Amino acid sequence: MPRRFSNPVDVLVVGGGPAGLATAIAARRKGLSVVIADGTVPPIDKSCGEGLMPDGVELLHHLGITIPEAEAYPFRGIRFVSEGIKAEAAFPRGPAYGIRRTHLHRALVDRAAASGVHMLWQATVTGLHPEGALIAGELVRARGVVGADGTNSRVRGWAKLDRPQLLASPKRNRRFGFRRHYRIEPWTDFMELHWGRRSQIYVTPVNREEVCLAVVSSSAKLRLDEALKEFPELCARIENAEHSSTERGAITTTRRLRRVYRGRTVLVGDASGGVDAITGEGICLGFRQAALLGNCLATGDLARYQQRHRELLRRPTLIARMMLFMAKHSHVRQRAMQVFRSSPGCLAGALALHVGEGSTRDHLSNGIALGWELLKA
Repeated sequence: MPRRFSNPVDVLVVGGGPAGLATAIAARRKGLSVVIADGTVPPIDKSCGEGLMPDGVELLHHLGITIPEAEAYPFRGIRFVSEGIKAEAAFPRGPAYGIRRTHLHRALVDRAAASGVHMLWQATVTGLHPEGALIAGELVRARGVVGADGTNSRVRGWAKLDRPQLLASPKRNRRFGFRRHYRIEPWTDFMELHWGRRSQIYVTPVNREEVCLAVVSSSAKLRLDEALKEFPELCARIENAEHSSTERGAITTTRRLRRVYRGRTVLVGDASGGVDAITGEGICLGFRQAALLGNCLATGDLARYQQRHRELLRRPTLIARMMLFMAKHSHVRQRAMQVFRSSPGCLAGALALHVGEGSTRDHLSNGIALGWELLKA
């Protein structure tokens, strides 16, 4: 492994996905020396809905990343579709982006390189060490090690940080997602969430000639083609569309850890816990954590990162619980859909909560109004 960086380095990031790259860029902005190690090669793909909420777009801009117009599709809100009822609301501020994960990853890699991050691809981290970490058996000394190696993080296990803080077991929280792209012109400038009896399907426009469909359910055997049979209107739209990617799968879970750091080792992104994919919050949450961690690494205050990390998880966890409750209880969902259709302000308020806009007072008022309308419905 050729030496192209100082030894010791300030920060060694294990995992070169979006959360790891964003953390590396944020740390470099604070003047820290950073090395990323990952066993794969870019661009790294992953099964996800590929929607980037407005606050995620803002965080990209803060990191100095501009997505070329041809590689993304701006959408202005969310549309719910359930058993013949449609309801939609626009984001309170700024557009969201639909973007292929590979395009997003490439943009992050380019920005990291321009920022002076040293990237070691096809470099497998084989363990932690009191002075840093082992890469292909060779010690790389680091003042801090960041585990950004995903849901099944090995760094989390090595650092003995894998004890979850859950009311239910991880297996009960686990769901499965499958994603495929279709070559078809988007039919709307909303991201659509279609609710079904066994699953939910996200439709995200990712450019002017392509949409992404992602199904999430509690069954590892329910693939996209089978799930689509419950959604005849959606099937009709994509009936003659060419597949522009193969189907990919991933596991999603709501998971909160008791601790996200120990000593000089700290976790970020899916390695540090997360929320169900139904929220569409995963990547934005990782970016928020990365921005926070960059500051805390610079000051050496990982206890502050621990505290703020918990705070960052609260709103997405609440959203996940509400949406999963709607997924499990169709009668509640249909009542909510009737309210959203007849009182668009209720859905707009819920969407504002989802993207972190509005005051606590606004959210409480909207919650009371929604509850009253549900009772009347």
